[in-house]
Amino acid sequence: MLFMTLAEMLKGTQVLFLDGAMGTQLAARGLGEGGLQNLVNPEDVCSIHEDYVRAGAQILITNTLTMNRISMEAYGRGDDFVAANQAGVALARNAANGRVVLGDISSTGRLLEPYGDANESDLAKCFSEQASLLSQSGVEGIIIETMIDLREAVCALKACRKATSLPVFVTLSFSSMKDGGRTVMGDKAEECAAALTNEGADAIGVNCGNLDPFEVSKVIARFRENTHLPLIAQPNAGKPRVVEGRTVFDLSPEEFAQGLMECVKSGARFIGGCCGTSPAHIKAAFDLCRAV
Repeated sequence: MLFMTLAEMLKGTQVLFLDGAMGTQLAARGLGEGGLQNLVNPEDVCSIHEDYVRAGAQILITNTLTMNRISMEAYGRGDDFVAANQAGVALARNAANGRVVLGDISSTGRLLEPYGDANESDLAKCFSEQASLLSQSGVEGIIIETMIDLREAVCALKACRKATSLPVFVTLSFSSMKDGGRTVMGDKAEECAAALTNEGADAIGVNCGNLDPFEVSKVIARFRENTHLPLIAQPNAGKPRVVEGRTVFDLSPEEFAQGLMECVKSGARFIGGCCGTSPAHIKAAFDLCRAV
């Protein structure tokens, strides 16, 4: 079976499905939520990827969200950097069976000066290293996601652009609907859209955060007003709540699907899920999208 290439996806107009949460599904199996599961429980990681393929995902994202060197060294696992990223790509590739695989990159967990002690040079080196490794391991593109600081997102984008010629997607997480959507660091949706467009991203949008899918659709609308690029929406399965020390998300697959379709109406073309979502959430959205 022949599948669309990422280049064809970016040039087209149809709605395309990314996968949903990996950490949520690992936790549901009683496992740890990080990319080290690529080494410890590879069969489970591959099985979750396969579940998303069966649900309708056309693009898989590697289980490498926090597998940059700075983050891994902070937890004493720097020696596993290469192996964890390579395994993450191999597992997604195996499950994808010809579908597109994006290499996942996220925050280092350190704040840039003056709010923290990190400088852009050190972060850029870190992002570049991971992007190069993911590229060499066989992904078709890079996705920088769950960023709460536009400055760090731009730093990562620039670093990835220098490290690889692959397409680069970028999504930020929004904490409130103030002024049409703001990140924890106070970045406005229109500022994010303009900056990421100017710095050469191939697709941009929203993932995770403290907004439900219906609120995310409003942030996507603000993005649409400030960029010509394809837009991405990967909301959580509702607003996060802490119950007995555990973070839960309440939206059913059907409710999530309705919210995700609102994101499509606002202009999103690459859609999927983040925290709290499951293959059932992606399938409900896939079926609803195909029915309209």
